[in-house]
Amino acid sequence: MTAALPSLEFGWFLPTNGDTATYARPVEVEQSLAMFDRVTRAAEAAGFAYMLVPVQTVCWEAWISGAMMAARSSRIKMLIAARPGYINPVQLAKMIATFDRLSGGRISINLIAGQSDAELSSEGVTLAKEDRYAQMEEEVRILKALFTAPGRIDFDGRFYRLRGAQIRPRPSQQPWPKFYLGGGSREAWEMSARHSDVHLFWGDYPARIKAQMAAIRELADAHGRAGEIGFGMRLQIICREREDDAWAAARKLVDGASDRHMEIVRTHFASSVANQRMLELARAESDRLGPNLWSGITKVRPGAGVAVVGDPEQCAATLQQFIDIGCHSFCLSGWLHDEEALRFGSLVLPIIRRNNPTRAFA
Repeated sequence: MTAALPSLEFGWFLPTNGDTATYARPVEVEQSLAMFDRVTRAAEAAGFAYMLVPVQTVCWEAWISGAMMAARSSRIKMLIAARPGYINPVQLAKMIATFDRLSGGRISINLIAGQSDAELSSEGVTLAKEDRYAQMEEEVRILKALFTAPGRIDFDGRFYRLRGAQIRPRPSQQPWPKFYLGGGSREAWEMSARHSDVHLFWGDYPARIKAQMAAIRELADAHGRAGEIGFGMRLQIICREREDDAWAAARKLVDGASDRHMEIVRTHFASSVANQRMLELARAESDRLGPNLWSGITKVRPGAGVAVVGDPEQCAATLQQFIDIGCHSFCLSGWLHDEEALRFGSLVLPIIRRNNPTRAFA
């Protein structure tokens, strides 16, 4: 019997660093409870399953922001980062479990080792990247043990030593909330192979993503998890009813961005393999990876900078390419975030549902 394909799920982004329609003015809409409410309500109304809450220095604190939005919404989950060295893992396990119980199972965990060594150092995290991944691996093992052990646990590792650790409550999601990870390094792949439910790739050519999925599956198979890991894409989306209007909005995002802003994007996050790949893609001819897959935003935005640009049918068709190679989870964002969420929900998602009639949707 053929195993059922995983449900298609779509997540959105909460811009806790502010919102804008042009990086000539990186913040046009200031952070506020009203703005967070507006984006969360739009994402929930549009049919998104979860909300990614970011953690950079310029962002408002993710756990507080995510808890507020979970309390002020009814269905959408919060995807919040667990970063190595920031929170003691026993305390983090208790936070996750409490959030999960109080929200009715609306928390997922985003594993992030960190993109910028300079930013991490400014916050007191001084380990090299490979050591951060080693610390993260210990923390996730501790989390999973605390979530499932029938009694107290002991743990002896390089970074943590526990004797008789336990938490109350236990999570409502069994055996634990879902773990996501996005990253392009070998360390990120190995971490996902061991622990992730979903590995989120940043935008790239579909053929390259397909090859990387096969490589991570091989790593997961070595840990007995080949059938447990799923795959998704972290993408931007710029959709308008007319293609010309979508490209005009895309150009507006990058036109007028200062040289200093672009230099920070080029240099401040250079230690990240995934960001290095984004800068490579920014050199693609005409900033195009395909007719409607655009790398231009990588010049002004660190992180996942490849955007799907076009009319509703074009956007749906571009996302379908990734569905067809085996991706089931899509973490999206667009500008302004409340307006783009509603456009996606009304214009693009119905087409994706129509084109995948046998798939369940989260």
